[in-house]
Amino acid sequence: MRFPVPLSLAAIALAVTVSFPTLAKSQVAATPPMGWNSWNYFSEKVDDATVRETADAMVSTGMAAAGYVYINIDDTWEGARDDAGNIVPNTKFPDMKALADYVHSRGLKLGIYSSPGPRTCGGYEGSYGHEEQDAKTFAAWGIDYLKYDWCSAGRIYTNADLPAAYQRMGQALAHCGRPIVYSLCEYGMGDVWNWGPKVGANLWRTTGDIQDNWKSMSEIGFKQSRLAPYAGPGHWNDPDMLEVGNGGMTATEYRTHFSLWCMLAAPLMAGNDLRAMPAETRAILTNREAIAVNQDPAGRQGARVSSRDGIEIWTKPLQDGGQAVAIFNRTEVEKTVALKWAEIGRTSRPGTLRDLWEHRDLEPAAEGASGKIPAHGVWMLRLK
Repeated sequence: MRFPVPLSLAAIALAVTVSFPTLAKSQVAATPPMGWNSWNYFSEKVDDATVRETADAMVSTGMAAAGYVYINIDDTWEGARDDAGNIVPNTKFPDMKALADYVHSRGLKLGIYSSPGPRTCGGYEGSYGHEEQDAKTFAAWGIDYLKYDWCSAGRIYTNADLPAAYQRMGQALAHCGRPIVYSLCEYGMGDVWNWGPKVGANLWRTTGDIQDNWKSMSEIGFKQSRLAPYAGPGHWNDPDMLEVGNGGMTATEYRTHFSLWCMLAAPLMAGNDLRAMPAETRAILTNREAIAVNQDPAGRQGARVSSRDGIEIWTKPLQDGGQAVAIFNRTEVEKTVALKWAEIGRTSRPGTLRDLWEHRDLEPAAEGASGKIPAHGVWMLRLK
């Protein structure tokens, strides 16, 4: 199927060659967004009732109290357009404004999904040619977050058009009269971290889609170190949503997954069924000491400082002058690991040493610390 090229496409192509105004505001997503997205668990089965029940569960399970705010509807909510060109939800979502009001009444925020192309990944109506119109519609409904997925845009744009295509919605959101977090889903194409903030983005995908297994999660997460300079308040690297609790990994691997995303200052978007969450999953997702590392106001992304024999050491500077340290065992066997203070840039032992998963203080030795880390496990520390 061919789609008409808008008259403004020439102007868009020209815009690629000039400087973009920076549209992102640090007061929106000043720390990495935290919430839930429907896709990983529900896929196309998400509907109004599921979203309402998830909002209730967000509160009742303590997720909201731990900092999770956004309830994000992914693809398959879209219907057709009316005679005026306004996007209309399909029968799964009979009243989007009423749904947003309900989510807001629970102290939460509602997110939605679209595409710069004519169709979404699921083949539903995209925002191509209706950017300003859709942004105003989303604002009128009370939407707080937009995930904008490339998908069919690749049929009408080239990769060189990525910044300009995303800028169209960035400008539309800037003019819609409501603060809406703008999340780019372009799988890391076009070195998005170089231009994301300039087109209004608050976060941008740096990778392909995550899957609920150790290989996918670790290959994505451990490749993010080099992107640390591009993250900061109002603009974040996004290695995709969390798979914690979906059954494809062990509890040890899920703790590693969550710890790594916290060290990366990545958005924390749960992707499981919050309505039927076992205590073990809830304990991982609501670990407030790990979350505090992710939400540190300085907004610094952690990075790898050492890698040897399957052991990786990552550090993340914190606003209080301390640092978070995560030691990951990527091997298939338990390892006893010795951490030397010099390895993490310290000339002397820290005043305090806190184990963020055991939730206990440790006595720092003069030269370093040592501990056992299970296969695919993590030892996560906070130092002052």
